[in-house]
Amino acid sequence: MPVRPREYFVLGGKSVRMSGFKNFIMRGNLVELAVAVVIGTQFSNLVKQFVSSFVNPLLSLVGGTPNLGNLTFKVGKAIFSYGQFVTAALSFLISALVVYFILVLPVSRLLQLLERNKAATTMDCPECTMSVPVAARRCPECTTEITPATERPQPVG
Repeated sequence: MPVRPREYFVLGGKSVRMSGFKNFIMRGNLVELAVAVVIGTQFSNLVKQFVSSFVNPLLSLVGGTPNLGNLTFKVGKAIFSYGQFVTAALSFLISALVVYFILVLPVSRLLQLLERNKAATTMDCPECTMSVPVAARRCPECTTEITPATERPQPVG
């Protein structure tokens, strides 16, 4: 029996090359996806714990214990227990609001501040309004002469 290289294995009596699978597993995208899933799961646990530790007690001060699991209605012999669904939906809405106001809003404001302080790399041509590099002396579209930004007088104030 011939000796096969290590990148082959036998599947149903046929030799199958494993290099394609190895390349798939070793790609960066798969590793990044696995890391994202793990971090997302941990973040989900963190948000659930925050809601159960801080938000639910605050809600119970206002309107009692937020447990609607006992709510049901009956149609014929079928019993529909919709209370657990309502509790889960409220928990989802509360979690979404908490994540939005605690995480999304501050991060988006921070990104806006960072973008505002970023130096401009392009400017608009005064004639054709095409975007040209700041250091350009002539527009590539309409060939209008442009004064580079370093030679322009700076606004006062």
